[in-house]
Amino acid sequence: MNPIEYKELLLDAVHAGLKGGKEILDVYENKIEVVYKEDNSPLTEADRKAHKAIVAGLDASGIPVLSEEGRAIPYEERRQWQTLWIVDPLDGTKEFVKQNGEFTVNIALVVDQVVELGVIYVPVEGNAYFAAKGMGAFRKSIQLKDHFDSYDELIAGATPLPEEQERVFTMVGSRSHMSAETADYFEEVRAEHPEAEIISRGSSLKICMVAEGSADVYPRFAPTMEWDTAAGHAIVKEAGFEMLDPKAETPLQYNKKDLLNPWFIVK
Repeated sequence: MNPIEYKELLLDAVHAGLKGGKEILDVYENKIEVVYKEDNSPLTEADRKAHKAIVAGLDASGIPVLSEEGRAIPYEERRQWQTLWIVDPLDGTKEFVKQNGEFTVNIALVVDQVVELGVIYVPVEGNAYFAAKGMGAFRKSIQLKDHFDSYDELIAGATPLPEEQERVFTMVGSRSHMSAETADYFEEVRAEHPEAEIISRGSSLKICMVAEGSADVYPRFAPTMEWDTAAGHAIVKEAGFEMLDPKAETPLQYNKKDLLNPWFIVK
């Protein structure tokens, strides 16, 4: 794809993320009803409504969508997809149910199993993180009613990432999925950085913290799926960081037969 195509697709993803965010906040501000999937993870009306809105918003691109709420697509079908969207309509459903605001909309474009573009929208904060191949990573305050007619309009007033920040060495971990292995990793790092601070956050906001320069490392030694990481991976990559499988020391790949990610570190 050429830069013009990426710019157009980035606009599609941002606008689809806003549509998903609107559906989420409509439910968030009213009564939240929760059902539980077979793996005991929560599912709300917001997940389903955001999924429909995002898929509709991406439809004009003509690119197929792999979404957490549409995960049943057979591998024999999606293995033919050289290019696809990978979407988590509501990342951080547990945080959504707790109503602490730490949930996101994640939309990524994958080409030949590599993430090339990503958008993360934080509905409660009204912040968007976005990046496309070779164009850098940005953060911008965007409201649900906003619409951008061009890429230049989108990045006008946006903050390039990362930002330089005066702080102690900072690690970030999951608010709802901390593992013993992650705790051990934190202790190992503290041996080298005794002053290190540990921050807990939900959803893909942890990845965003590394991308924006407010954290140095995010280890994830617990299960995640491709839609949890794809958008954030694109953003940290364009911000100059890496998301690596620590055993193979290779970047995460996408649209695999098994959609479960290996453990990874963002730094």
